[in-house]
Amino acid sequence: MAVVIRLSSISYVGYDEGSRNVSTGAYERFDPRGYRIDVGQAPWVRVCVAHDKERERWLVMMLLHHLAGDHTTLEVLGHEIETHLLGEEQQLPAALPFRNFVAQARLGMPAEAHETFFRKMLGEVDEPTAPFGLLEVRGEGKRIREVREEVDPLLARRIRERARKLGVSAASLFHLAWGAVLGRVCGRSDVVFGTVLFGRMEGGEGADRVMGLFINTLPVRIELGEEEVRSSVKRTHVLLTDLMRHEHASLAMAQRCSGVAAPAPLFSSLLNYRHSSKPAERRGRSTRAWEGITGIYGEERTNYPLVLSVDDFGEAFGITAQTDRRVDAGRVVSYVAQAIDGLTRALEEEPKPGISVMTIEAATTNSKPASI
Repeated sequence: MAVVIRLSSISYVGYDEGSRNVSTGAYERFDPRGYRIDVGQAPWVRVCVAHDKERERWLVMMLLHHLAGDHTTLEVLGHEIETHLLGEEQQLPAALPFRNFVAQARLGMPAEAHETFFRKMLGEVDEPTAPFGLLEVRGEGKRIREVREEVDPLLARRIRERARKLGVSAASLFHLAWGAVLGRVCGRSDVVFGTVLFGRMEGGEGADRVMGLFINTLPVRIELGEEEVRSSVKRTHVLLTDLMRHEHASLAMAQRCSGVAAPAPLFSSLLNYRHSSKPAERRGRSTRAWEGITGIYGEERTNYPLVLSVDDFGEAFGITAQTDRRVDAGRVVSYVAQAIDGLTRALEEEPKPGISVMTIEAATTNSKPASI
């Protein structure tokens, strides 16, 4: 039996003598799939504390509503906690208000410019891109399965070498590879998916130190024609560069610029390309601050049925697939690895004629689900 005591944004969870697994009990009590934070009442960050008498330890769980933060917010918050643990809080810079970013976004590019851009991109799209036939984009994360793998180091070096020689980003290659996978599993040569934008590039001075939600998701359309791979990569890079200028546009507005009528979604899959540091690297910077503190469990969940996250570690790459349980997440990771390898090989072999994105072997099985 648990007793919950609320002290501002901190909840103390007390368990009776019969409670054996306190960590499991605390997680079940505040499982985000069932526990809700009322967005009409502050705070949107909650901390839950429990004492595990049997194992002589204190447990802490932090709940952060996604409307209140993103990945960078968690890093800023973690850095401030480290600074306080080291007794160096006086070195922290003055906090910057989120409202500055809101003003920057609202006073930026006019809505008419956003609409013109997305009508040009999406005006001819009249049906959703639904890989494996999955259309539900308002799930609660209960059916999601996750698989993580690192890209082979040799392939990672080849990807970066090709990107440098073409003068494009590695993100452009992964966006095109993901488009090739979606095209194969959907049986289409024209696909749309959501890409997660950082949101802080035009966020104003000090945007990298502000806590709050900056990220945005906007559609990307990849046309998989007979165009040579080199040209397809460059076109994808230009598209992503142009999209960055519209990173604060509304997703709802972008969908209205297409021929897909609501309530049908324009797309049901996402690509999240993010610059990250490996856990070991993060621990190396802050070992002294976190001495005696151990991470037990953490997870990410999504309401979309298919999400591919690419972690750019500077040299290495990591690939994570989060999929509806009816789709094998491990096979999706394999498809992406095969597609990016095929794309890289095609770039290495050019100007050999006849190599296009459509001819890249993505090792998928047409439109058949990759079932578990």
